[in-house]
Amino acid sequence: MAVPSSIPPTASPLFLRENEVRRGVELLFFGYTRLTRAIDNGLAEHGLGRAHHRALYFIARQPDLPITALLKILAITKQSLGRVLTDLSDQGLIETRTGNVDRRQKLLRLTPEGMLFEAQLFDALRKSLASAYAAAGQESVTGFWRVLEGLIPAEDKAMVVALQKDI
Repeated sequence: MAVPSSIPPTASPLFLRENEVRRGVELLFFGYTRLTRAIDNGLAEHGLGRAHHRALYFIARQPDLPITALLKILAITKQSLGRVLTDLSDQGLIETRTGNVDRRQKLLRLTPEGMLFEAQLFDALRKSLASAYAAAGQESVTGFWRVLEGLIPAEDKAMVVALQKDI
């Protein structure tokens, strides 16, 4: 027997009322929390956390990603990123090399071990999202993407679009 969804089939025409906005915030929070639980055990086995996963994910998406670009993507401090990169490097999951044009530039890429680990983490996320996407249907997925895109400030949209180049 299917578990009934607590989500109405369509949003209320009054979807901008406080209770509707709160419902969206809560769904984002609980959805993201449950989604990332799928990878928490794998990260914990390596003594890593979600910040490490975010770095691995974006380094995997853009091999030879400059550290400055990763700082912008993650919107964290240099100090915080430094700790994350040190942990990943110490575990042999990433490597750093100097830029071809600017020798001061540091470029990040996953090692073969890092690629395997990131792929395992992504597979867990993919399974969870694919199941939710299939249950919601194509129109809902498109609407969900539009809402999420609407949360991204205009000055960050080009950065997000650049990640889509190989999809």
